Amino acid sequence: MRILGIDNVLFAVGDLDAAIDHYRRLGFELRFRLPDPPIALFAIGEERPGLLVRAEGTTGGGRVWVEVDDASAAGDQLRRRGLDVADPIATATGRTVEVTDPWGNVVGFADYSLRPELARGRVATPRSGRPRAER
Repeated sequence: MRILGIDNVLFAVGDLDAAIDHYRRLGFELRFRLPDPPIALFAIGEERPGLLVRAEGTTGGGRVWVEVDDASAAGDQLRRRGLDVADPIATATGRTVEVTDPWGNVVGFADYSLRPELARGRVATPRSGRPRAER
């Protein structure tokens, strides 16, 4: 068997309407919503895989990190939207800030400020002042 890549990331939530509001506030774009089963799929940037939330009896425990140009700036923007953002985490590639939804799922916003050569193909200057390399 050969792993080809991510299909979708799935999170269990207790209230689909509240989850749609929460993930839109995080900056995710809603691709579609279905009533049965009660699911909503959000785009993750330009990637083909998405973030799928499903209203279920059991909730929480999922974790996904998405890449951003600057994790600290993303955290500041999310705080301005009224979200509770954890302090930045130092990682081997840069920094990550995390937001936990009301059901215990976590979305991290990670930058590659320490390893710009691993970042996706765009040029940006994170707060560290070092430009990102193109891939």
